[in-house]
This record gives sequence, structure tokens and C-alpha cells, in this order.
Amino acid sequence: MVKATTELDLILASASPRRAELLRQLGLRFGVQPADIDETEVDGETPYEFVRRLAREKAETISFSSEGVVLAADTVVVHQDRIMGKPLNPQRAGEMLRALSGSWHEVYTGTALVTDITRSIVTRTKLKFKAISEQEIKRYLETEEPFDKAGAYGIQGVGSLFVERIEGSYSNVMGLPLFETEALFEESGTTVWAWRR
Repeated sequence: MVKATTELDLILASASPRRAELLRQLGLRFGVQPADIDETEVDGETPYEFVRRLAREKAETISFSSEGVVLAADTVVVHQDRIMGKPLNPQRAGEMLRALSGSWHEVYTGTALVTDITRSIVTRTKLKFKAISEQEIKRYLETEEPFDKAGAYGIQGVGSLFVERIEGSYSNVMGLPLFETEALFEESGTTVWAWRR
């Protein structure tokens, strides 16, 4: 059970502007303290295990030096069982978009909440991209939207033009599944409503 929420701050352990945007859309008051951890994959680790571990490590890293309730998340795009990270350059972004073109892929987000203990959950969403032309890829790269996003696209921006179908949580693809996040708060004996302004 969490202490009276009026005594605690809610801390988002992430530098992601999209996660912060989602929390602001809920009207929550929170601070931001990005966690600096090693995000290297462990051999044999599944995408599910990878995002769950990183979310927990991020949340626990910040909780060690904070009195607040800490929320963290980690999101990956998975295509044909391979994790797609953030592209380092336009060439790599183009390669990712060509791979996703006309096919299904998955987005996994691990979400962790530290109150009295650490609780975590993993959410999976399936998406299908339409067949993307080379001209569309060129135009999209010119927007610079792909370069700070896993899988080289953002569903909340111009990248939404490529999404033919989605099965599962939309907010998960943005980086923070809100239904599951509230479930973690409820498990801890509180609710996101307690942090509304």
C-alpha cells in the first residue's frame, strides 16, 4: 500500500517526450528524472524479458535516490523476432522502414512502478504497415521524425500514415500503455487519479 499520495511525488524515469505527453494528457502532476542505465541486450533474452528488465532497472535506479513513486518504461519494435532499435543515420532508418513495409511487426513495452515494492508488466501490440514506396520513405526521412524512435517511426506523427492495422494498445506504441499503467497503480493500492492536478 502506498503512503498518502499528497506526501509523495510521482517521478517519470524517462526522457521520452511522448511518455511525458501521455501523462500530461491524463492531467497528472509529475517530475522527470531520466535513468542512465546500460541498455545492452543479454544473450538469449527475449524482447519480453528485455523490456521488462530495463523498465525495472530504470525505475529502481531512480527510486534509490528518491522519496517518490517512480514510473519507468522501455519500448522496442520487433520484426521477425529481431529487436529494432533507434536508427543512427538515414541509411539505417531507410533499411528499417523497407523491412517493415507491407508486413506485421510487434511493439513491446515493459512498464515498472516502484512504491513499497517494484511491480512490472509487459504489453504487446501488433501492427501491419502498408507497402511503402521509395518516394514515401525519402519524404519521411526528410521530416527527421524517424531518428529518435525505435523502428524508425512514430505512430503519433507522420508515421501513422504507414499503419494499415493495429491490434492492441495504441498508447503502448507511443511508449506507455495507459490501461496497464493504471493496473500497476491499482495493484499498489492507489490510482493515477491521485496525481491529477
